[in-house]
Amino acid sequence: MLINLTDVFSSEGKVVQMQVDLEMVTYENQHVTYTITDKTPISVTFSNTGNGKAHMEGHVKLTMILSCDRCLKDVIHEFDLSFTEELVSPEVSDDLSEDMEDGRDFMEGYSINIEDLISNEILINWPTKVLCSEVCKGICKQCGKDLNEGECGCDTFVPDPRMAVIKDIFNANKEV
Repeated sequence: MLINLTDVFSSEGKVVQMQVDLEMVTYENQHVTYTITDKTPISVTFSNTGNGKAHMEGHVKLTMILSCDRCLKDVIHEFDLSFTEELVSPEVSDDLSEDMEDGRDFMEGYSINIEDLISNEILINWPTKVLCSEVCKGICKQCGKDLNEGECGCDTFVPDPRMAVIKDIFNANKEV
């Protein structure tokens, strides 16, 4: 969704507050699509900070269904996103310093693409580990059974690979 900021860029000291409905129903990350189950409208404030420059502050809450990193069960995760950006109009963008160039990624002429901004904020705030519970046991590496539901009976012994040569010697001298 594009929000036109021509009035904010051209009027010194102008402040615009608005509520914008988020149109996203899914989020794609590394070729996996996650469903957004609940979302609040985006509260956003734009303030003119000079000729062709604006400061943006915003907030949105999203609830998404993610997969547990250990057992692959669905996990409901809430993102509480607060963000700020410094925005510039196209005629000022040529004179930018390196630290201001990040704000141009969401700009399309005199408009800001709020969905791209929210997508990047979700990526920045993505949890490092998603777990259904702190004591999740995961799945069996051999048969794939969910170990939270009980043991599977598979042999989980992993021999020390440094002892493989000695094991080979014993197996070679074993009587048939």
